[in-house]
Amino acid sequence: QVQLVESGGGLVQAGGSLRLSCAVFGGTLSTYAMAWFRQAPGKERESVGGIRSGGITYYKDSVKGRFTISRDNAKNTVYLQMISLKPEDTAVYYCAARPEVSGYYNYDYWGQGTQVTVSS
Repeated sequence: QVQLVESGGGLVQAGGSLRLSCAVFGGTLSTYAMAWFRQAPGKERESVGGIRSGGITYYKDSVKGRFTISRDNAKNTVYLQMISLKPEDTAVYYCAARPEVSGYYNYDYWGQGTQVTVSS
C-alpha cells in the first residue's frame, strides 16, 4: 500500500518562503507522476502543479515563478519550494501520486495534507 506523508507546512509572513516535502512509502517514486494540490477554506481543491516521472513540471498560472516542484527519486521524496508567499496561498496542501501509465490520469494516492498559513 502506497502512503504519502507531507511535512514542512507552517505559518509564514507574506513574502516569506516554505518548502514542503512529500515522502513516498510502499512504492517507487520513479514510477509515479506526482502533483501538489491545495484547498483553502470554503474553496474547492485546486491543482498547484506537478512533476512527471521524467522530470517535466507544470504549474498553475498564479504560482509560476514562485513555486518549484522537484523530486529526489533516491530519497523517494517530492518537494514544493514556495517563495514570495502571499496570503492567498493560505491553504491545506496535499501531495498526490498516480502511476505513470499512458492514458491513466487518476491520482490514486493522497497525503494527509499540511497547513500553510501566510499572514499579511
